[in-house]
Amino acid sequence: MTDQTAPRRRAGGRKSRHQHRATGAPNPAPPGQRGGQYRPLSEAQIVRIYDTALRLLSDLGMGEVPARLAGDLLRAGAEARGDRVVFHRALVEDAIAGAAKRFWLHGIDPDRSIEVGGEAVHFGTGGAAVQTLDIETRLYRPSTLQDLHDFTRLQDRLPNVSWFTRCCVATDVPEVFDLDINTAYALVRNTTKPIATSFALAEHVAPIVGMLDIVAGGQGRFAERPFMKAHISPVISPLRYGEDAVDVVYACIDHKIPVSCITAAQSGATAPAPLAGFLAMSLAETLASLVMVHAIQPGYPMVFSNWPLVIDLRTGAFAGGGGEVAVMNAASAQLSNWLGLPSGVASSMTDAKAIDAQYGAEKGIAALAAGLAGGNLIYESSGMTASLLGASFEGFVLDNEMLGTVYRALRGVEVTDETLGFDTICDVVRGEGHFLGAGQTQDAMERDYLYPRLADRQDPRTWAERGALTAWDRARDAVRAILDEHHPDHLSHAQDSAIRSTFPILL
Repeated sequence: MTDQTAPRRRAGGRKSRHQHRATGAPNPAPPGQRGGQYRPLSEAQIVRIYDTALRLLSDLGMGEVPARLAGDLLRAGAEARGDRVVFHRALVEDAIAGAAKRFWLHGIDPDRSIEVGGEAVHFGTGGAAVQTLDIETRLYRPSTLQDLHDFTRLQDRLPNVSWFTRCCVATDVPEVFDLDINTAYALVRNTTKPIATSFALAEHVAPIVGMLDIVAGGQGRFAERPFMKAHISPVISPLRYGEDAVDVVYACIDHKIPVSCITAAQSGATAPAPLAGFLAMSLAETLASLVMVHAIQPGYPMVFSNWPLVIDLRTGAFAGGGGEVAVMNAASAQLSNWLGLPSGVASSMTDAKAIDAQYGAEKGIAALAAGLAGGNLIYESSGMTASLLGASFEGFVLDNEMLGTVYRALRGVEVTDETLGFDTICDVVRGEGHFLGAGQTQDAMERDYLYPRLADRQDPRTWAERGALTAWDRARDAVRAILDEHHPDHLSHAQDSAIRSTFPILL
């Protein structure tokens, strides 16, 4: 190398780069990036799907409508037709027009609150796994209440998971009331992010709100700034309501809990196998949830959560991974956004049991498709395995990093005079012949590049010398470090004592 081509060191440049590698540069693409770049449906296709959904609601309507809901729907303009209730186009479009288009999901910590709606994309969790991938044996076992506490405090340290829904069911808690109470307690004790849960029965809502009032600072305080939302499936495919879930909707609205009304039909089983017909019917069902909420309380905060799920038609088993899942949930997000409604879809529901290539491919493809399509809240995106039957600690930390990559892809490329850098290019070509010492390189390092903490970028020799660790190995070490160190104390002693003296807290 001649003197003319040797790089010139800038004072502090190398030291600064080493410091950034050690501490990590500022996150160049935090949650909330803009989606909508991927449009699997054309405008004409959207209109045909939407028109078919409206025809289904006006011609077939909904069956098994609970009496209380039927009264509210009829007063809102629905029509009874035999044993079904039908919704004319005007009623559905009134519900769409009057729906809450943007609202806040509050965190217990206000700085962790997120706004739902518009073009912002947030990945979070979901699921009701009954098995946990054990970090020691790397085999599945029944999920426990301790697992739920550990999952909650683990994700509390993962910045790319915007909100936390209980990801597993504590199978060691047999009583449904105790299960709902202890699930809510695990969430408020171990994270200050926005949280979500489900309620087995409507009568469980009021006691849990009592617990949330203690956390919020007094009776009625939770309703002033609700930091928990409810996941409810009030529609049972095909095209009928579920009475218990509808009762939960009423109870949540009474107690100011935002709702995520989830439609989860499955192709070829509870929904048509052709993808277009599936999208039309599942859209009709999610619109039926919206009309229900509109009839109870117009404009109430509801996430329009249309999750098209797929079964393997060869076996009848649920399939969480695959191109159909990715494109269908992306199309669902596009449809919801076209209607201007806060969209909820699912992604990363891998069928893989181990942390392997199938796991990474199925999760990454589905998450990127849903994010690029503009899903406002993307559920199931962290930690879920085995077609939603399992949850994995290592999966959580790996998915957090994968989601950071998705956010970076969503951010795209900013084209300005500064980022084009015409003068810098000219100076380098005429001068040193490289960009290592250029001021724009240091600026771009902090602004444009996301540096993984778990993905391996070593050369093969160094990788071998350091133990030839797999992603699973590195993730396990990261999980152990967080769980050994992070023991949240989000409840004061007085709050915890008040909760324990009132409710059957088991841990």
